[in-house]
Amino acid sequence: MRIGELSRRTSVSARLLRYYEEQGLLVPERLPNGYREYAEDAPMIVAQIRGLLDAGLSTDVIRELLPCAEGRTPRLTGCPELRGILRQSLDGMQSRIDALTRNRDALLRYLEATETVAPAPG
Repeated sequence: MRIGELSRRTSVSARLLRYYEEQGLLVPERLPNGYREYAEDAPMIVAQIRGLLDAGLSTDVIRELLPCAEGRTPRLTGCPELRGILRQSLDGMQSRIDALTRNRDALLRYLEATETVAPAPG
């Protein structure tokens, strides 16, 4: 199938599909005229990519995990490094959450401090 049909079947823009190709997530065949020809399982692969992106994973991590993906959801199985990759991604995400929590708490302290400051005499 061509990129327009894949876009219609997945509700993912052709531009985003080309980005997935640039990232090595989708690998279409190139026809002699330069057109992309996607395999019949491409809609499932796009669904897998979308699901993994929704989980907060980067395209670099997704590239490593796609060979382990089964089904549209996807279910991840069969790769020995899988657990380590997911643990590392989760740890990185938790670090970002912790940093954002510290930032939020600092901003709340500043906001609370502005509520207790007496107005300047006028």
